[in-house]
Order: sequence, then C-alpha cells, then structure tokens
Amino acid sequence: MSQSNSVDSQRVRAYLHDLQDRITAGLQALESNGVSSNSAQSKAQFIEDLWKREEGGGGRTRILENGAVFERGGVGFSDVKVNKMPASATALRPQLANRPAEAMGVSLVMHPRNPFVPTVHLNVRFLIAYDPAGKEEPIWWFGGGMDLTPYYTTEQDVKHFHQICKDTVEPFGAGTHAKLKKHCDDYFHLKHRNEARGVGGIFYDDWSADGFEASFAMMRAVGDSFLNAYSPIVQRNVDKPYTQHERDFQAYRRGRYVEFNLVFDRGTLFGLQSGGRTESILMSLPPIVNWRYNWSPEPGSAEAKLYTDFLPHKEWV
Repeated sequence: MSQSNSVDSQRVRAYLHDLQDRITAGLQALESNGVSSNSAQSKAQFIEDLWKREEGGGGRTRILENGAVFERGGVGFSDVKVNKMPASATALRPQLANRPAEAMGVSLVMHPRNPFVPTVHLNVRFLIAYDPAGKEEPIWWFGGGMDLTPYYTTEQDVKHFHQICKDTVEPFGAGTHAKLKKHCDDYFHLKHRNEARGVGGIFYDDWSADGFEASFAMMRAVGDSFLNAYSPIVQRNVDKPYTQHERDFQAYRRGRYVEFNLVFDRGTLFGLQSGGRTESILMSLPPIVNWRYNWSPEPGSAEAKLYTDFLPHKEWV
C-alpha cells in the first residue's frame, strides 16, 4: 500500500470533530434565526455532553431540545473501541469475528416542530478492525449517507435534496448516485409494513475498494454537503402555519421512525451490542410520538398525498 493511500485514522477523527462543529453551528443558526408563526423566536441552544467508555474511547453528544424550529435533535461524535466486534457487524463479515476494532463517526437526527419541515438524518462513519495477532493488515471501511423524512412536503424540496445528493457523489464515478440512492431506498424500508420511512437520499456501507484517499474524500463530500441539502428546506417551510391536525399526523408518522430505528437500524444495533452509551445512541428518537390502530388517511387528503406522491420510490432528479 502506497504511503499516499495508507490508512490514517487520525485524519478521519480530526475531520469528524470539525464536521460536528460546523454542522452544529449551521443548525444552531437555523434555530436562532428561524421564527415559527406559532411561537416566538427561539432561545434554545445546543448543549454538549462529553462521555467516555470503560472499554475505550468516548464521544461528545450535542443536543437541542424544546426549540421553536427544532423540537428535538442531536449531533453526535463518537470514537469507540471494542475488544470484540458485535454480532451486528460480523453477521455478513464472519472474518471480523473476535477482532478488536475502532468505530468513529458523526451522526445526527433533527426533528423539527413544524410539520411542514421534514425530519433529517445524516451519518458518516469509519470502522477499522485489527488482527489480534498483528499478522494481517487491518480491515477498514467507510459508510454513511443522508435521508429525508417529510410529513407534508413539495416536489421542490424533495428534488432539491436529491439533487444535492447526486451532485455530491456523482464525481466519484458514473452511476455512483444511482447505486447509493437504491441502497438508501432499500435500507430505509419498513419491511413489516412494506413502506418507505421517507423519501430517501443516499446511503452506503463497506466502502473501501477505491482505496483510503478516495473513500475518505467521498465521506468528506457527503458530510460537507449536508447543510446545503437541508438548510434551504428548513428556511422555506419554517414559517408555514399549522394546526393540531398536522401535528397529530406528524406524531403518527414519527412512529414509523421509531419502529425503523429500534428494529432495523444497524447503527443502533451496533451501538447497543457494543456496549455503547444508550442516551447518545437513542438521541435519534423524537420527543412526541403517536400510534393509531389500523389507521389510514382520507383519500385525496394532504396526508394521503405523502403515501401516493412521495413515499413510493422514484427518480427525483
């Protein structure tokens, strides 16, 4: 392996620290400058929680709650070490069983208060697993992506988000966006309901075939594009008036988010199985959620439009 393409986890860690700083600042600006028609200008601030693990590593979790723009959201950085890879990481990679590893990343989920502003998720991560005997080269890969989960939305917003996603990853090879979009559509799917969680975006895992430098560059591109993908959507919709009717539907659809994260999400399973910090792992869950028995929206309603016009997979750009 050439020196220019050697694995450098310190560079990845430094980038992730900086990314968390930049994204937190951008989201805080949206919170501080956004004025909802239903509330006064927000004074809510991100608070930082530093934590460590006995097994090794730790992180810094930044949480914003009870804001006028964001009802709840978190931007977390973690860098954790495990003595043995958990089952969630070795089911498809039996060669990693019993290997010590280090996993680092930035993960965020923001749950806006206004139902016309979508929930958003971003994750960029790097994992490296070592040979306990020190005889073999480490096995490493990058992963991550971002996806949008609206309640009431427009084609303009969905197309904007997907266009930024495409512009971000297509320079890394023709067809890269199509591959990552399909992976996102397939992954963020509630199998027990045969229903998409949201309108998708991009998602990838096990990314290493291009070598460290190119793989690291793509992770940086994804992380760096997040605010451009999400901020304009917040700004266009944060002042739209809403009623309790829209809030009730938002809470109902948030239930789908909870179901996915607790049943299917590999990051959540990895964190819990590796003895991660539960509060930081579950910061992605929304503050107010509602389930209804055997409910469906009225045909032709604004709520039904989400199911008919947006959740089915399609090529947006």
